[in-house]
Amino acid sequence: MKSAIIPAAGAPPVFGEFRKPEATDGKVVVNVSASALSHLSKMRSSGAHYSSEGVFPSVPGVDGTGTTQDGRRVYFALPETPFGALAEQSLVDQKLCIPLPDGLDDVTAAAIANPGMSAWAALVERAKFVRGETVLINGATGSAGSMAVQIAKYLGAGRILVSGRNAEKLEALRKLGADEAIPFTIDADHPEGADAFEQALKPHFRNDIDVVLDYLWGGSARAIIASVARNVEDGHRVRFVQIGSASGENSIDLPAAALRSSAIELMGSGLKSVPMNKLMEGIAHVFEGAAEGAFQIAIATLPLEKIAEAWQAPGEPRMVVTI
Repeated sequence: MKSAIIPAAGAPPVFGEFRKPEATDGKVVVNVSASALSHLSKMRSSGAHYSSEGVFPSVPGVDGTGTTQDGRRVYFALPETPFGALAEQSLVDQKLCIPLPDGLDDVTAAAIANPGMSAWAALVERAKFVRGETVLINGATGSAGSMAVQIAKYLGAGRILVSGRNAEKLEALRKLGADEAIPFTIDADHPEGADAFEQALKPHFRNDIDVVLDYLWGGSARAIIASVARNVEDGHRVRFVQIGSASGENSIDLPAAALRSSAIELMGSGLKSVPMNKLMEGIAHVFEGAAEGAFQIAIATLPLEKIAEAWQAPGEPRMVVTI
């Protein structure tokens, strides 16, 4: 079958022929129609992600949409290695397939599933978000962050604050439900950037931000934690949910006093920190909202035979490979 193929760890995919999967007990063959190229998909394919099985050669792609052998339209996740989603067919645990609503097309479903799930799981499963609470989304300018804004609004957030490195994109998020935009510049050329960001956060934390969704980590995350420690009073719980490290920094210097002097709760959200059945439930809820027109996402598409070009595409608009 026609497939994208990762020949070895760290190698880019090539278009070629791969053997077809065969259904077994509990595993179904899906005729794939679309698969989005997420950061998770690329990391797992390279062998660098903590959930990667490191089997090569293999077909990349952690999720997608398609049709089962009995004609059901489904979204599927985590195909059985080595049969990833970027091929004409994939092999999937039937428990990791959910039906697609009639009002949602395959390409949009493929594009929206991963960023929608990450925000839904972080808010609902990890932060235990309560309607009316205030949410700060750090790193809101990408596809995942913009989906987080929309999902927080959909779930009934009282106020939504967004922070990130692109002031223009932050301001555009007001159309999707953001109430306040807080831009920052934190890099070697702006050594004062972290302190300036922390000061900009000060009045907002004094007005009780309840949940932080962090897609960046690095210096901005440290500034947020420091601002919580210095400005949140009387044991107010701030649930800080770490989702991604788009800043490129995997570690930060975390002062112990920041934990002792505040009621901050640090947690992560992703594969293994949230049960798979809960992740699938979250995706189903996101699909319901998308079918009703509640969410929007910018999408670009390329056919499978152009996988090399698709692999190098920027993260926004969201690249979906069609099969």
